[in-house]
Amino acid sequence: MKTIKIFAYALMATSGVLLTSCGSDDSGGSLPPIGGYNSADEVAASDLLAYWPLNGDGKEEKSSTMPSNTVGASWIEGKKGQGLHLNSGFLDYPSIAALNGSNTGITISCWAKITNQKTTPDAVSTISPIISFAGGPNGNVGNLALFGNTHGLVSSDSIQMKAEYHFMKPDGTDFNGDCVNMTKMESWMISDNAANNGTTPLHAAFPNKIGGQWAHIVFTYDGNTAKVAMYVNGEKISNPAWEDRTNNNTVALPLPIAFFQPSHPIIGALPSIANGTNVETWNGALKGEVDEIRVYKKALILSDVRALYQLESAGR
Repeated sequence: MKTIKIFAYALMATSGVLLTSCGSDDSGGSLPPIGGYNSADEVAASDLLAYWPLNGDGKEEKSSTMPSNTVGASWIEGKKGQGLHLNSGFLDYPSIAALNGSNTGITISCWAKITNQKTTPDAVSTISPIISFAGGPNGNVGNLALFGNTHGLVSSDSIQMKAEYHFMKPDGTDFNGDCVNMTKMESWMISDNAANNGTTPLHAAFPNKIGGQWAHIVFTYDGNTAKVAMYVNGEKISNPAWEDRTNNNTVALPLPIAFFQPSHPIIGALPSIANGTNVETWNGALKGEVDEIRVYKKALILSDVRALYQLESAGR
């Protein structure tokens, strides 16, 4: 229970008796539903695989798993109750059984506050994930990593969101790709759109000016269609040209998500940072704040993404 409201009422004016009852913002109380839900905990509840409320101890609530290694972490006022502050730090977890199966798809929902650390074009920049999952043929990225990408960007308010994944096909080979939002229209994007004969634009840019602010960030992968999407604050921001990952329909569908094993989650770093094997200058642990991480075994629909955003914004 993150916050408590005390409601007092008199049963009878002459009785002098005062009763109190305890209600939680998480339960929604008597507040009207949002998107058909009273609290964020109700959204796709049967499909929730893992939940980190990050309310002061780092515990993953569904499995009661605690981090096995903690670096540069402290606890601050978060978006909802307490939140995790990382100063070039991370929380590294042992394997969580619920995250190791084959599922229709995946959704990662979280809140993050990230400031662009690159203030001049020639400054050294790093890329740090909000959350990653170790495992797979790519030792740096692992099975899946959700980034707040400031690499190469100078504007302090521009945060490019990116998810890179390496899922295991039924034959054991690697199915990989990424999901990115472009913060501005590049010249090659404009040329691609012009070459598309004036039909629906291939590329679209979303400025996504969330630097230094709490933002609700969601990545989805749908194994039925092999399509990805990225949302910020309830709006889809991923570049539409890269949402269909069927490689011109050469990928056999459905293609459910299955992680290469062994796999384990890491908040704030890639596997190579957590295990001390990193040799890349761009790869660093997170400087920022994170809260309310949820992982689902399917791709949430837009209405549920918006419900999560609105409910957690309201402390519910």
